[in-house]
Amino acid sequence: MSFTAIFFFVAIVGLTLVITWWASKRTSSASDFYTAGGGLTGWQNGLAIAGDYLSAASFLGIAGSIALFGFDGFFFSIGYLVAYLVVLYIVAEPLRNLGRFTLADMITARFDKAKVRGTAALSTITIVLFYMIAQLVGAGALIQLLLGIEYWMAVLLVGIMMTVYVLFGGMTATSWVQIIKACLLMIGTVIISFLVLAKFDFSIANMFTQMTTVTEHGEAYLNPGLRYTNGIDTISMLIALVLGTAGLPHILMRFFTVKDAQTARSSVIWATWIVGLFYVLTIFLGFGAAAFVGKEAIIAANPAGNMAAPLLAQALGGDILFSFVCAVAFATILAVVAGLVLPGASALSHDIYGQIVKKGKITEKEAVKAARIGSIIISAVSILLALGAQTLNVAFLVSLAFCIAGSSNLPVIIFTIYWKRFNTNGAVWAMLTGLISALVL
Repeated sequence: MSFTAIFFFVAIVGLTLVITWWASKRTSSASDFYTAGGGLTGWQNGLAIAGDYLSAASFLGIAGSIALFGFDGFFFSIGYLVAYLVVLYIVAEPLRNLGRFTLADMITARFDKAKVRGTAALSTITIVLFYMIAQLVGAGALIQLLLGIEYWMAVLLVGIMMTVYVLFGGMTATSWVQIIKACLLMIGTVIISFLVLAKFDFSIANMFTQMTTVTEHGEAYLNPGLRYTNGIDTISMLIALVLGTAGLPHILMRFFTVKDAQTARSSVIWATWIVGLFYVLTIFLGFGAAAFVGKEAIIAANPAGNMAAPLLAQALGGDILFSFVCAVAFATILAVVAGLVLPGASALSHDIYGQIVKKGKITEKEAVKAARIGSIIISAVSILLALGAQTLNVAFLVSLAFCIAGSSNLPVIIFTIYWKRFNTNGAVWAMLTGLISALVL
């Protein structure tokens, strides 16, 4: 454990805790806790959405997948990026017009039934848990590498910190942590990409040519089929990635943090440009790791390849860049898991407890207390599940959450917005069919 690593780690943690303290002074109502009072601007929410979306799966998982499997790893980048067109053109504005705090609010704007709200809450909690497991697995591997502590201790550390952010700062703290983290992540990615390109004489064509010889796969490295040999499976995964984003609770919840539908659309445009640039740069991260770190070293650090990007930073920039990238990746995970706790907690506290159990007869003070209790429950369950998933690639784990979101939530959102004859039974069975079939398969 180096002094540089400790410095960056402490600096990131200190900055996020200061933000949480500042936000706690501005979080008194349920609206403040869940949606930051709807006071974010388009560019702020766009950066926060990008921060939510550029998770451990993006930075750690995709870099590792491209390093180990070439073109097949880049499928994730393609799917995640194209997904924002679905969000922009189909979901963003209508969702903002219909909802208040949660996805269930939006659906029950048409179907004011407890069973619809309960089913939507169940779907939200399931997706959030899958997504959080991925982030915590990435966090465990990263902190294990950076600080030299045991995996379970690393997962517990991240779990406690994310709970602190949400408990005290709510959506305001989470949003500003996301904004700062998105900026830091882009800076780190651009620096690494520049160094990788410099190694190839600033020639992208030269880089692609050399990548046919630096791995054991030869020219097959640049073609599909190394990891996904079944065409139907590949198409299925890409459909899940493209459609899943528009059903992710923590992304959908962000549209309630702005004042109107026009600002919601502006948020998505900002997010699309930022996310698009990042996913283009994942090519340099993956190729660079394959060329300058090597498959054996990547797998030795983590069997799923999750440490490819930090190891590349160390190979090209030494201890300083390695420590900075690890600290930024840690901030990435902290911000995303904090953002994930909120929709899970809101499903428990607002939808199930506030609207179903209490039938909407709940005071502002009770609502905030219930939200904080819900945050602790969601955090505890996700930590326990993450302890048993250490060997899984985080990009793969996130793709499972996308499958469920695309199967369960998105059809109901589209039908609610655009189909006049859609009814209560249709909403319940559409969600249950998508949720159960995706889980079983």
